[in-house]
Amino acid sequence: MEEDARYLKKKIKTGAIDVHPTQSAIVVHFEVEATILGEAGDPMLGENKQSQKAITIKNLSPGTDLRKLSEVIVEKCNLIHPSKVPELEQLLYYLQTRKVTVNTETVEQEMERIRQATSQFDDIDEIQEKADLNELESYVDLLYDDMKTKTKGTSLILQLARNPDNLAELIENEMVLGALSRVLREDWKKSIDLCTNIVYIFFCFSSFSEFHSILLQYKIGSSCLQIIENELKRFEYWNDELAKKKKVAIDEKSEEAQKAYLKSEKKFQVVIHKQEQLLRVSVYLLLNIAEDTPIEIKMTQKSIIAFLNAMLERKSLELLILVVSFLKRLSIYKENKDVMKELNVVSKLNKMVPHQSDILVSLILRLILNLSFDKEIRTQIIKCGMLPKLVNFVKEETHRVFALCILYHISVDDKCKGLFSYTDIVPIIIHILQENEEGQLDMELMALCVNITQNPKIAANFAQNLRLLLRQSLKNRDSLMLKMVRNILSHDVPEKKIVLGSINEIVSIVKDCPHEEITVELLGVLAELNLPEIDFRQLVTEYNLVPWISRNLAPANKVSDDVVLEIVRFVGNVVRNDDCAQLFANAGLPNTLIELITAKQEDDEIVLQILYVFYQMIFHKCTRELLIKQSQAPAYLIDLMHDKNTEVRRMCDTTLDIISEYDEEWATKIQYEKFKWHNSQWLEMVTQGNDPEIDSYDDDYLPREMMLSGDSTADLLYQHDQEGYRDHPYAEYPYAEHGEYGVYPGDEDRYHPGEHLQHPGYHRGMEGEYPGQFRDQEEEYDYYQQHYNQYGTRMVSPDEEAMYEAQQAMYGGPPMSVGQEGRNSGYMTNLDSFSRTLENWHLRS
Repeated sequence: MEEDARYLKKKIKTGAIDVHPTQSAIVVHFEVEATILGEAGDPMLGENKQSQKAITIKNLSPGTDLRKLSEVIVEKCNLIHPSKVPELEQLLYYLQTRKVTVNTETVEQEMERIRQATSQFDDIDEIQEKADLNELESYVDLLYDDMKTKTKGTSLILQLARNPDNLAELIENEMVLGALSRVLREDWKKSIDLCTNIVYIFFCFSSFSEFHSILLQYKIGSSCLQIIENELKRFEYWNDELAKKKKVAIDEKSEEAQKAYLKSEKKFQVVIHKQEQLLRVSVYLLLNIAEDTPIEIKMTQKSIIAFLNAMLERKSLELLILVVSFLKRLSIYKENKDVMKELNVVSKLNKMVPHQSDILVSLILRLILNLSFDKEIRTQIIKCGMLPKLVNFVKEETHRVFALCILYHISVDDKCKGLFSYTDIVPIIIHILQENEEGQLDMELMALCVNITQNPKIAANFAQNLRLLLRQSLKNRDSLMLKMVRNILSHDVPEKKIVLGSINEIVSIVKDCPHEEITVELLGVLAELNLPEIDFRQLVTEYNLVPWISRNLAPANKVSDDVVLEIVRFVGNVVRNDDCAQLFANAGLPNTLIELITAKQEDDEIVLQILYVFYQMIFHKCTRELLIKQSQAPAYLIDLMHDKNTEVRRMCDTTLDIISEYDEEWATKIQYEKFKWHNSQWLEMVTQGNDPEIDSYDDDYLPREMMLSGDSTADLLYQHDQEGYRDHPYAEYPYAEHGEYGVYPGDEDRYHPGEHLQHPGYHRGMEGEYPGQFRDQEEEYDYYQQHYNQYGTRMVSPDEEAMYEAQQAMYGGPPMSVGQEGRNSGYMTNLDSFSRTLENWHLRS
């Protein structure tokens, strides 16, 4: 040995250290370099092997001295260099503060417990003889005898298979596997003990992935599915028979019938216990071989989900754990999830909770979590009454995370938010917040709170603890809790006044906080404080907010959209005050907002909030004149009054109506643009034909980027203000000077002399399809389009209108200025209606 040691050299290189993913342990990675030296000491053969060592940390409590513990670990473990003490201390701190959810290790321990439980069959007639691997051939010979002998032979082979050391030799013996698979196919219905022994032998092989191909070769999976299906039918038949005997015993009320029922029930329980053992080992075998995805798909095609769903009604804990585990694995695929939805698996899971087994409960919650991504399944969860049970699971730290995730999914639906008000969710969450006032809260918990506080009733319940929420959120700088507080303040709750005591602190944090998410939420809180008790002018002046706001709203500074939006909302709240509105107006805020609305025209929310600022500023006399006369805000409002967004259109219309009341000049322009809009799209399509860009707009409204382009109404109106409105170009041509046909110079060639002398200027065309009008419809539309371009929505020149009124008085025809139901009386609805009116008038006359 000493001679060998001289020629073998080992070297250990330490590597990284990390925390164990599930256990309370530190994992040390290292590399072992083994080198074989020759007689001269030269290396002849070398090999490197990566290894790791787990150092279990016991009794790690919040009061543990991590520095001292790190030094002790380094002292006792020579794989960790003393220079890594600070790094080790950080890892220990992570272990100390890591939340303990459902532990993977715990599930694995439970599965190991299932394996041990599955290996014990108390009701099987165990033989006292001890199996010997050398006698394997004689055990196989027993499989060709009667049923009792076959059961004995399978029991002896099972003893061998339970020892993993024997599996390699058993798997190489094709005679053993062939005989076992043959007996299983032929005799599985004849003896439940025989069937259980054989299935369990194959289960021992299924625990190792290397043997799965052998099991598939002998079609063991298909046999197990067939066995499960048959046993479920047997159970249903036995259950029906027992129910009939119970009914007979109740109806006859005789002692004999009662004894017969009790005897049958006792026998039924014994048989059911054996059947559950068979089902348990069969499901476990299928669960093992389902690691291969194609095999899992074949199982689902053979209704494995329906079989598992039926077994959810059983009482055996080990069987239920296996069934739920299998369903959880299958639920990650959409097709399987849809099948579970059709079978309403959730209703059966609801009957199983709460349960005394934490492992079963955690598996059920994880299965429901997978299913809860489907909206219809969330509806099933609500209908079966599981919501209060899920809320109660939040109390237990073991199940809290999964329960919160499911509740979060449910709270996404607006219709379900109000249902939480009928549970104890608010006091439970408040209790958790009080217990963790200093620490970081689970993200799932706060996400749920953010969702449900959008409901007014739940927000009112949380508002009773608003002081606690506000203090804790400001102290810990928790953005999600601040969002929760913001949601509460968005409702009309009397507790809003509590925030007044912290408003100076909030404004101070907003100006100096480097974290964007905190700034966004605090600005949102300020935007919701529409309280008359707040002196916003003093607040704005004291903290010099006007330059800060102007700087952050300038498009050139490229502040994030979230911050910009909340600043605009805050300004919309502040300018409700006359003095604050004057401050912002004098600082040029309207022009800044106009630049911003152009830069952010794709963001509906920012555009809407800017319009709301204009709406508020219009109400104040001190800012009304400035906004109307010294800014382009009204023109941009006109551009956006036909926006695709309904709320943007509504805000524009409301603000423009107010402007119209205070300024007659803008009232005329606004009325002109509203009337012009009624005909603009039709004319544009006629002018451009099948323009693909026009055809792509299916709605009745144009995109915002087209309305805010260089040729926008805002630009045109300001150009008209500079040049003045011109009279119509043909006003200087009175009707008497147009000749006997009453047409404008240059238009004579468009008309053809006819026979209707009572109607000069309108004569029968050549085709006869449009008598008394034009050669064809295209010629007619061209004429009306020219008039529209020249005279706008009125469609006719003043002289033409005089002509039409004179003809009406002479011939009794309908008025030429037939408009919309009186609101736009005197104006044509659109070009098409104008054409029809002319034609009807001519035909009547």
